[in-house]
Amino acid sequence: MKRFLVLAAAGAAIVAVAAAAGIASLNGARADHHLANHVLLLSVDGLHQSDLAWYADRHPSSALAKLVRNGTSFANARTPFPSDSFPGMVGQVTGGNPKSTGIYYDDSFNHSMFPAGTTNCTGPAPGAEVTYFEQAARDQHALDSGQGLSGLPDSILRLTGNATSLLDPAQLPVDATTCQPVYPHSYIKVNTIFEVARAAGLRTAWSDKHAAYEVLNGPSGTGIQDLFTPEINSDAPTAGSSNDWTTDNALTMQYDSYKVQAVINEINGYDHSGTNKVGTPAIFGMNFQTVSTAEKLPTSNDLTGGYLADGTPAPLLQRALAYIDAKVGDMTRAINERQLTRDTVIILSAKHGQSPTNPAQLTRIPDGPILDGLDAAWQAAHPGAGPLVAFAIDDDGMLIWLNDRSAAATSFARDYLLNHDGVGNDIDGNPKAYTASGLRAAYAGAAAAAYFGVPAGDVRAPDVLGIAQIGSVYTGKKAKIAEHGGDNPADRHVALVVSGVPVANTGSNDTPVETTQIAPTILDLLGLDPNQLKSVQIEHTAALPLG
Repeated sequence: MKRFLVLAAAGAAIVAVAAAAGIASLNGARADHHLANHVLLLSVDGLHQSDLAWYADRHPSSALAKLVRNGTSFANARTPFPSDSFPGMVGQVTGGNPKSTGIYYDDSFNHSMFPAGTTNCTGPAPGAEVTYFEQAARDQHALDSGQGLSGLPDSILRLTGNATSLLDPAQLPVDATTCQPVYPHSYIKVNTIFEVARAAGLRTAWSDKHAAYEVLNGPSGTGIQDLFTPEINSDAPTAGSSNDWTTDNALTMQYDSYKVQAVINEINGYDHSGTNKVGTPAIFGMNFQTVSTAEKLPTSNDLTGGYLADGTPAPLLQRALAYIDAKVGDMTRAINERQLTRDTVIILSAKHGQSPTNPAQLTRIPDGPILDGLDAAWQAAHPGAGPLVAFAIDDDGMLIWLNDRSAAATSFARDYLLNHDGVGNDIDGNPKAYTASGLRAAYAGAAAAAYFGVPAGDVRAPDVLGIAQIGSVYTGKKAKIAEHGGDNPADRHVALVVSGVPVANTGSNDTPVETTQIAPTILDLLGLDPNQLKSVQIEHTAALPLG
């Protein structure tokens, strides 16, 4: 993946982002017929439905198998597209896709904003990178994002539950009207389940991998009362180390275990630190990264990562699945010990899958030279023109924002990509030819906007969208064997289980569903009105069919 940014002045319309993300009027009165008092949401990044079925079949007495048996398992669940963590998680708690939420990626571009650090906002906005990932932290090298805790990593549970305070405003895009930094919670266009729950007087908590996940607070900025966000891309295990928590699967497990302990503390009626008695939240949960890194890493801890030739999990991934099972078991035991079993529902899913799952399909493609070649071709055809590419994010698909948004320019970019052939490398690092920039389709201009369901010229939508061939992973290195973000089945076909005493035990359900349906389902279970969610109103997102 290359985060590729070149700023050039453009006559983009000035939009007041903070106003566009205006706070919804909430009326979260709770119905008397609610089925549950607590919903524990667990997102296991990278967990395909096939992974869960494989593990539960081979370990019938496992915690994961019990979840499947004691609820409804959706065999055809899909994440939003792009299948990035940010829109994936936002979808689960809003009921919306990017067309209503305005969230396309954790690292994206907006044609109507000024770059981070801008203090003079006169004239038309040139466009800006929207940096809602580790870069936005006060200190991206520190597990506590710069809070200044002593004794890290062991002291990480003392991290503040106010993740907004861990962000560096100098790293955030600047609104063209107010000339102020735009925090993630102000950028999202719709409200979240946390805001609806809080309006009804219910407690909320969540744990995720970057402080920028304060986006889940929603436009009010106050949806989550206890937001625990240890920085996963910080130096591990301590600042100054040569790797981060994702480069070694054992480190990823250690990292995830901090969040598991935070959730267990919350089950036991405390805040994430385990020191303040506040009551078990109505909506709470966490995001796991262990499966994701086990799918991406070729090897770690002397174990082979990803999948075997027959599509079954390789040893590293098998260990990761066993780790998830053990931690889910720890949480369910804590629920039982607190005698919360009869009024708690557990929803297990994933922000995204990972592709490819067949190692023979892997083609690593350096995307930097492709984008450089596109700029060179544009400038050769248009002497005196500046760079065409303003910004691109490429994992196993391509999202490209252009400085020139005309039909001629967007078509030029699409045609270049579809006619570019080259050489990448395979699972063993050997040369492997690719065609059409590793894409099976590309959409430009109005067609790209239509793919997402937004008007042509939308200031947040990419100008060119590339749908990757199965197996294409954009990287200039050889350190990963899978990625996500794209629109292939393995990117989006994830596990989804709704389980617990309050819900019907209906077994496997083959109905095609989307993970966006988790949001109205949670509100339904708690006796709250799903129509209080703006995305539900806009996209008519239905609750999952549990009966």
